[in-house]
Amino acid sequence: MPNQIFTYWKLHKIPIALAILSLGFYYTFAYYLDRGDFIKMTSLFGALFFLCFKLIQFEKWNFKFLLFVGILFRLVFLLTEPNLSQDYYRFIWDGELVRNFINPYLQLPSTLIEQKDLVISNAHELYQGMGELSTRHFSNYPPLNQFIFALAAFLGGKGILGATIVMRLIIILSDIGIFYFGRKLLKNLNLSPHLIFWYFLNPLIIIELTGNLHFEGVMLFFFVTSLYLLSIKNWMLAAILYALSISVKLVPLVFLPLFLKHLGFKKSVLFYIVIAITSLVLIAPFLSNEVISNYTSTIGLWFSNFEFNSGLYNVIKQIAVKLEAKPWELIKTYGKITPYIIVSLVMFVTFLRKNQQLPVLITSMLWILTAYYLLATTVHPWYIVFLVLLTIFTQYRFSLVWSLVVILSYYAYSQTSFNEHLGLLTIEYIVVYGFIIFELFRLKSLKLLFRKN
Repeated sequence: MPNQIFTYWKLHKIPIALAILSLGFYYTFAYYLDRGDFIKMTSLFGALFFLCFKLIQFEKWNFKFLLFVGILFRLVFLLTEPNLSQDYYRFIWDGELVRNFINPYLQLPSTLIEQKDLVISNAHELYQGMGELSTRHFSNYPPLNQFIFALAAFLGGKGILGATIVMRLIIILSDIGIFYFGRKLLKNLNLSPHLIFWYFLNPLIIIELTGNLHFEGVMLFFFVTSLYLLSIKNWMLAAILYALSISVKLVPLVFLPLFLKHLGFKKSVLFYIVIAITSLVLIAPFLSNEVISNYTSTIGLWFSNFEFNSGLYNVIKQIAVKLEAKPWELIKTYGKITPYIIVSLVMFVTFLRKNQQLPVLITSMLWILTAYYLLATTVHPWYIVFLVLLTIFTQYRFSLVWSLVVILSYYAYSQTSFNEHLGLLTIEYIVVYGFIIFELFRLKSLKLLFRKN
């Protein structure tokens, strides 16, 4: 055994050293980083991204090694609370409500906190932690997400750290599931299976999902498993998994029309029916007329009230302000127009692209979601996680670049007033748009070259 370890060290000493260095950086990120220290944050993130690149470069065919270090990187965060996001306080709050049979879509935290007999464990700490904005709105997290919150609250032993550990383990298991089914899907699409490591080892994924407890990873587990099932023609089970994905995060809803061509009319109708039935079963315990009203109004706020790390909207706002427009009126108007643009784009892509082939379908998804985020008024860093997963199943790589430069948006958290730095956002979007244009021209040139030959 010692000889085997020594031989393995001799053959892999550079990747092992890189992995140990990465572990140290992730440990620093998890336990010794204040989100107000922008320079330290971006330096650590940039270094981790470089180390990710080198690890994949050196060991891309050594799946066991990269899987092992990817899990280790995630386990570093296990015993700490998130330091870049306060959303987990609301997750636990909602979980406490659900496990006590209180509907989170009907009760505002700002109202509940005034009750003397409130059954929520650590209620005042959770209330203060989630922030004023969250306390004034009904929950916007879909039903399956609520059940996960409730499970975390139940298994967490009425403690905040205990609940975060349970949620973190669920997210880590989801990422391992994404690795497993994503690799199988890559093989079915005749793509190199090592591409899955651009998701699994990506610092943005590890920090934002495992570190900051965002549930995009759980959504993407069900989503990529559904795509894998479609690749082996098991569309019925794929529909159930797709519904579970929607019930964690609503984003996959936007892709539903694309399946009309992919499955054909008859199968797609049945596909939609299975999704609808599964979704109704999941939401049934919460459902009422008031719930629908509260939920839709809360979701509407994301289009017409909030702004963070926006691209095109920031340009329009700067021009409009110079023309003496009022920003609070502009965002409401812009928020009403954006959904119509996205719906029109979805319809255009649905009927004019050849989505019968799964690679084309996934590429269509990538472009629709990219367009949405480029138009959106709010683009939190963890939103890019979905693009990172989609991109590895396509010919495009701009999402990987975006997953690096999106860290610039965190400058706002280093300011007491949370003011964004337009110069940094300009750099971010120049890089993103520049790489998109570069890839479009590069792939067009390659297609022309192949046609000539």
